[in-house]
Amino acid sequence: MSAQESAAAWTERFGDVAAVEETSGGLAVTVPATAWIPALTFARDEQGCGFFDWLTGVDELEDGFAVVAHVYSLETGLHLLVRTRVPREDPRLPTATGVYRGANWHERETTEMFGVVFDGHPNPVPLLLPDGFEGHPLRKDFVLASRVAKPWPGAKEPGESGHGAPSRRRVRPPGVPEDWGSGA
Repeated sequence: MSAQESAAAWTERFGDVAAVEETSGGLAVTVPATAWIPALTFARDEQGCGFFDWLTGVDELEDGFAVVAHVYSLETGLHLLVRTRVPREDPRLPTATGVYRGANWHERETTEMFGVVFDGHPNPVPLLLPDGFEGHPLRKDFVLASRVAKPWPGAKEPGESGHGAPSRRRVRPPGVPEDWGSGA
């Protein structure tokens, strides 16, 4: 099945609900969260994408979180990205483990790193972070305290090298709010 035939099949099955675009390696299909499981099932059963490669989240700030899965057809070579978006306030999707068993660890990682909850997941226990860890480290609003507590090794500001160059004002490390550590 060519990318054009696949795109036509998506449009026929999901109509205006899905946005289909060709990419350099295949297709990217964006569906609403309510069509997440039907879209993955369609990818597997009708598009021949039986190989589950990966699933992850993307923090899109005010727009919420994008959840993206890459699946692949071993027979036709079709690469397919299935995407959806969930709101930042209550990021939830149904689990894809009933469609692709390989989604298990990927959903657990996405839950830990981004806070996206996969309803119905068979084993939603922490995977990577230590017990008691608070927060979701891949969210853009997560403050990495180590950036403030310890200077980056080898990082030198102008004037610190001893060569007489003028110094400039200290820059706050990326991801650290202005009032962090000031007791405000």
